[in-house]
Amino acid sequence: MKWAGHDAAWHAWRGAISGERMHHGWIFAGRKGLGKASFAQAAARELVAEEGVPQPAGEHPDIITLTNLPANADEEKKQADGKPFETKRSISVAQIRSMQQRLTTRPTLGSRRAIIIDPADDLEKPAANALLKSLEEPPVGTYFLLVAHRPGRLLATIRSRCRLLRFPELSEQELAGILRQQAPDASEAAIAAAIAAGAGSAGAALDFIELDLAPLHGLMARIAQQGDPVFHLRGELAEAMGQRPDRRRQLAALELARAVLAERLHRTSGKELPPLIDAHAELVRLSGQAPTYNFDPGLLVLEIGGLLASAAMDRERANG
Repeated sequence: MKWAGHDAAWHAWRGAISGERMHHGWIFAGRKGLGKASFAQAAARELVAEEGVPQPAGEHPDIITLTNLPANADEEKKQADGKPFETKRSISVAQIRSMQQRLTTRPTLGSRRAIIIDPADDLEKPAANALLKSLEEPPVGTYFLLVAHRPGRLLATIRSRCRLLRFPELSEQELAGILRQQAPDASEAAIAAAIAAGAGSAGAALDFIELDLAPLHGLMARIAQQGDPVFHLRGELAEAMGQRPDRRRQLAALELARAVLAERLHRTSGKELPPLIDAHAELVRLSGQAPTYNFDPGLLVLEIGGLLASAAMDRERANG
């Protein structure tokens, strides 16, 4: 998939590669679903390639990618079979130390090696501290590419040692083009809803269609607009979410609720604004915790519904 909105990032990256002093640490920052991981892989290939040295089409020996591992042995089997699988909620210090052991050897094909950490937001604290040591004294020819959905969660000392490359949110026209290409069977109504729910993120918009989040979106919008004093809509929301939603659906629901409130914030003023701001801030906090916390799915959907309802509290009082 060719991602829109990467032209400026490529210009900055290629300018750095062609310069005399390429920075050894990079943070690719932006909302989840903007193609930062794909960019990191392609950028790493450009970085390690050398003229006259054949480059493999598949896995590259001089590109090391650290990401969330399968959650357990059963999930490892699903991964091996090419099926969807659940992952661990963090990138461990053991993964960082294993990578550091490889840095004691020279790159295989050329003079450069790239380390991709995706997402760096999920580094557990000991892993982040271990990584910091490599960033402080990087081996010659080694470059670190950190994919970050929320760079503020990274250690300040890690941020200070990396160059920040931001990825912008996409326009409605760019999102529409991606959705029509990637989800050709989706109706125009579904595409329009996905664009609104995606809030500039192609990944979130594609999840909206693939995970059939339209029923959730409609209920969330109703709760945020009119409240839910007798908990009827929250019951429907829990039913639409499903009894045992997987982690991907939980994360998508959090992003969807945040997008619903963000859209309302843009067109709200006066006394209705404070509860909206508070509810949105709490959803942002929950979204930041979700990748590493073990939330009970039933309680999580009730928490989401409660925050959406709290955003309409003044409207509820006015109508009560």
